[in-house]
Amino acid sequence: MSKDMPGRMLRLLSLLQSRREWPGAELARRLGVSVRTVRRDVDRLRELGYPVEGTTGTAGGYRLASGRDLPPLLLDDDEAVAIAVGLLTAADGTVAGVAEASVRALAKLQRILPARLRRRFDAVADAVAPVPRAGLPRVDPEALAVLATACRDREMLAFGYRSRSGTATSRRVEPYALVSTHGLWYLLAYDPARRDWRVFRVDRITGPRPVGWRFTPREPPDPDARAYVSRTVAAAPYRHSARVTVRLPAEEVRARLPTTMPGKVEAVDAGTSVIRLGADSPHVIVRELAALGADFTLDGPPELRAHLRAAARRLLAAAGDG
Repeated sequence: MSKDMPGRMLRLLSLLQSRREWPGAELARRLGVSVRTVRRDVDRLRELGYPVEGTTGTAGGYRLASGRDLPPLLLDDDEAVAIAVGLLTAADGTVAGVAEASVRALAKLQRILPARLRRRFDAVADAVAPVPRAGLPRVDPEALAVLATACRDREMLAFGYRSRSGTATSRRVEPYALVSTHGLWYLLAYDPARRDWRVFRVDRITGPRPVGWRFTPREPPDPDARAYVSRTVAAAPYRHSARVTVRLPAEEVRARLPTTMPGKVEAVDAGTSVIRLGADSPHVIVRELAALGADFTLDGPPELRAHLRAAARRLLAAAGDG
């Protein structure tokens, strides 16, 4: 990219990369110039190799399309594949903010990769095997990229979904936001068939695909998607629940139980906390209790206590203590 390219053209290119399609008048308003100036800037981007297409319709506009080659001096082939694979790996990471940014960037990059580079990316990505966080399900980063793109472009999305009970359904939804919280990915979407907002765990989504048309955005249930998803997940009913008093500070509990929602861990004093655990399987709660690595007292149903005693017997037998 030449050093004398105006800052306005860089802003134009950034806008074209951030959304699927832009009306010419809206681009002009964002840039503070006339529609004619936007046309001239678009022509210069085309001369530099950027595949900017004109769109038809009452408003008319522009979009950045996939080209035969990457835009010149932006990234070479090896850099593009390396960055895409790096983003794919980072999307499977443990830092929520980094993972979310990686998914957004991956969705943006994959949309403009030429076909030959997509094949190279797929080949390298198939050979990359990130180690998932212990005890957490692995999510396909390419599926995350599909979901992120649909959220950005406000495009209807279809997929299969497996509920907590194992029931499989087909869904067609209006996707709004991807949220990574406590080691898990969630999709916030509006389900027209059920006339309500829904939160989907991404590791239970299969075969996500855009259906080919866009929707008019609705007023979200909360301006803060992360807060809404956290509240919804925390309030979900479980078959088994327990109240645990543990001899650990609250922050230490959250570090040892990464999938436990913040609102379910309460500090009693500097060295004691109360945790409200819930799961559809008692084995999950027993596993989390074992992960605490500290003394605790349990207030839970007899079935859960029976599972805890059985686990204790197995551990004692393995230790050779009768």
